[in-house]
Amino acid sequence: MENLSQAALDALVLLLSGDAALWTIIWTSVKVSTSAMLIATPVALLLAFILAFTRFPLRRALISLFNVLLAFPAVVVGLLIYMTLSRQGPLGEFRLLFTQTAMVIAQIALSFPILVAMAHAAFQAADRRAWETAITLGATPWRALGTLMYEIRFGLLASVIAAFSRIIAEVGSAMMVGGNILDYTRNITTAIALETSKGMFAQGIALGMVLLLIALVLNGSLSLLQGRGQVGS
Repeated sequence: MENLSQAALDALVLLLSGDAALWTIIWTSVKVSTSAMLIATPVALLLAFILAFTRFPLRRALISLFNVLLAFPAVVVGLLIYMTLSRQGPLGEFRLLFTQTAMVIAQIALSFPILVAMAHAAFQAADRRAWETAITLGATPWRALGTLMYEIRFGLLASVIAAFSRIIAEVGSAMMVGGNILDYTRNITTAIALETSKGMFAQGIALGMVLLLIALVLNGSLSLLQGRGQVGS
């Protein structure tokens, strides 16, 4: 018990002292996950809108596929990306394996089904009159889409937060395609796994605290925004 207490104290010291190695790991996690979200979110939201507001062949099959992919194991996604980017894979010539780009690709693959499935549910629950009224008043399709998205902004924000929480906290694919390279692809989750396996708990606890804080801030922000929306309605 004393050893754990000392490790927790050492973890706080690492965080507050601005330990360079620790904050490099944190920055890598935030940078990679944010990059993945910036790429995946616009495409996913547009696809979710198309699935909710249009009718075309295989539409239901696509919706079912994205719902199934919600439960796809992260380590299997990592394996598929690894095989694709390896030297024998179809994209091996680009030499992306064990780079931050490979980690971004894996996190896009993980976040995309969550974004599409949750955003689709939000669009399905939306009042179609917001879209129809905007079009009737002469708004361009993109402006009408913006109006509709504003109406369901809390549902869309929930999908973004859920997807970001999933990818920043996963370890399987990040370890496989990133390689856990110090000062390059080592992120919060892979560092926690490594340091814990070595019996060095201080850095693992410090990184766990940061990961927990990120989760609390994300979910707290969503609750605050939802509260404001209810008050304003």
